[in-house]
Amino acid sequence: MPGKSTRHSTLLVLALCLVLVSGRGAAQDVGLAGVMGSRALLMIDGGEAQAVAIGQSLAGVKVVSVQGDQVVVEIGGKKRLLRVGQHAIGNAAADGSGRIVMTADNQGHFVTTGSVNGVAVRFLVDTGATMISLGASDARRVGLDFNRGQKGMTQTANGQSVVSKVQLDTVRIGDVTLHNVDAVIHQTEMPVALLGMSFLNRMEMQRDGSTMTLKRRF
Repeated sequence: MPGKSTRHSTLLVLALCLVLVSGRGAAQDVGLAGVMGSRALLMIDGGEAQAVAIGQSLAGVKVVSVQGDQVVVEIGGKKRLLRVGQHAIGNAAADGSGRIVMTADNQGHFVTTGSVNGVAVRFLVDTGATMISLGASDARRVGLDFNRGQKGMTQTANGQSVVSKVQLDTVRIGDVTLHNVDAVIHQTEMPVALLGMSFLNRMEMQRDGSTMTLKRRF
């Protein structure tokens, strides 16, 4: 019988493998690092493995069932079967109707993977943000130059920060693509980009419990 250290080492190796795989995809990557009783150890976009119980969600990914080393998850309204060590690529639900359907995570946040100017970006829906906000590394990946934007100041949890206002050619979430969307670039890093009102104002927003539906208005 393998000891606890062996099981932990196996999970760590699987987790490291999934981190390497997740960097290849442009959409949301969901990896199954292991199973603990009735909980699935999920890794979202190469992040740290977190235990998620049946019926609960993490970053919009819901655990439907756990049986042995197999877990059924729901990504963007579609169910996927994962075995330990496997991963799946998903995104916000898209049905061609100009709607985006998202499920809240355990903290009640709506997180999804979209793209800015064709480059994958992870977003947190934030109705308190006037515009889409991108951290320094996300801006560099997209190819945005901080020095070419209109400079301004914004208030953050760590005090005032210098930002640069730019206009994004395209922002895509699910099957919804908006053009010429205002955004701000921060000089500092952000754990996740904010999907602010410059995008959300062009959508109809409806929330039903842990589900949020965005429908394009214009």
